[in-house]
Amino acid sequence: MNRLPTLNATITPGNSLNVLSRDEVSELAQTDVKGLHETLRQCALAVLNTGSDIDEAGALLEMYPDFEISVIQQDRGIKLQLNNAPASAFVDGVLINGIRDLLFEVLRDIVYTHDQVINNPRFDLDATDGITNGVFEILRHAALMVPGQDPGLVVCWGGHSISREEYLYTKSVGYELGLRQLDICTGCGPGAMKGPMKGATIGHAKQRNNSGMYVGITEPGIIAAESPNPIVNHLVIMPDIEKRLEAFVRLGHGIIIFPGGVGTCEELLYLLGILLHPNNRHVPIPLILTGPESAKEYFEQIDQFIRATLGEEACSKYQIVVEDPEQVAKLMANGMHQVKASRKEIHDAFFYNWGLNIDLDFQKPFRPTFENMRSLDIRKDRPVHELAADLRRLFSGIVAGNVKTEGVLEVQKHGAYEIHGDEEIMALLDKLLESFVQQHRMKLPGSKQYVPCYKIIS
Repeated sequence: MNRLPTLNATITPGNSLNVLSRDEVSELAQTDVKGLHETLRQCALAVLNTGSDIDEAGALLEMYPDFEISVIQQDRGIKLQLNNAPASAFVDGVLINGIRDLLFEVLRDIVYTHDQVINNPRFDLDATDGITNGVFEILRHAALMVPGQDPGLVVCWGGHSISREEYLYTKSVGYELGLRQLDICTGCGPGAMKGPMKGATIGHAKQRNNSGMYVGITEPGIIAAESPNPIVNHLVIMPDIEKRLEAFVRLGHGIIIFPGGVGTCEELLYLLGILLHPNNRHVPIPLILTGPESAKEYFEQIDQFIRATLGEEACSKYQIVVEDPEQVAKLMANGMHQVKASRKEIHDAFFYNWGLNIDLDFQKPFRPTFENMRSLDIRKDRPVHELAADLRRLFSGIVAGNVKTEGVLEVQKHGAYEIHGDEEIMALLDKLLESFVQQHRMKLPGSKQYVPCYKIIS
């Protein structure tokens, strides 16, 4: 892979990390001591490639093997020293302001989360309440809690590898949401994560809304493969995929799902598994699956898979809207009124959904090893929310095998993941995944040919 032009720079924080104690500065500077340096390096490189269409964690490191980042400690704060950074992150030799801000948010989350949550005995990360409190603490520290503000944050899920038509549709939906003064939260990457934000900027501008929030929630394994898009103005890096998913559903007030691949299916199954829990059956979370007319068959396949695995009740939790951005935005805006009324009735916060019951099965980090994937219990005779948890893990493992360093290395070492289960479910799964491959939803357009990281065994 060809090496690209690079620059060196020393940068200081803009609006974040300006006032710190000596102890805080010292903590942030000790990334080498804490063993966090490589994580910081990979995530920082991804941010410096904001807008990139690379979807492999190792590819960026191959393109910029000499990139280095170090934290410089000084009494009045900190600086970041960048060596051999991608020149595309600079304009006339000066780092783009948005990228600078995201870099310090990366530093904030990686070091703070390690010190104040992961290694803090106050948070029992083997228990449901401890994990939920830890997720809250990370989001609070990122200044995403806005007391007194009405529900209005729409989470948009969808693929990084989508067609031009699908991308333009996500922009149209985002525009309609922006006109209705709704904010956007996505996984922060390209494709269906970028389109709604880009559209919403125009809707917000027409409404003279200068405080629009474009929240990107990611985790180290994902951001290394999917660089943030340039619209994100609040970046949060959660410790793992499960805490990332919990952050989405507790912070957001409604969810829109655009066409995508295995990662999008993982997100949908995660949410449906939670909503199907008996304790959550009356918790309103507006959920809409939508896309252009060309995506109609895609959603029919998803719907067929959900009906066959999780049943009719699961399908009752969402609406499918085809080729109608305005209707999607109207439904979501109306849903916000229901969310507000429900939160007021149970005296729950508008800024964090404490009332949502999330079982430990949906919170415990899943390691996508060959054996763990092989051991997933995919049977229809299980309680529906438990089956949803293992289906979520299945798709999470395929995401890892596709783009995450840990999963890619596991597949290289042991061969393709073996997925076992009921014959009917395996047949539907095989058909669904093959359609993703044929529609190029496993890799970005222009990437090398996709080689499956899995084998379906009924």
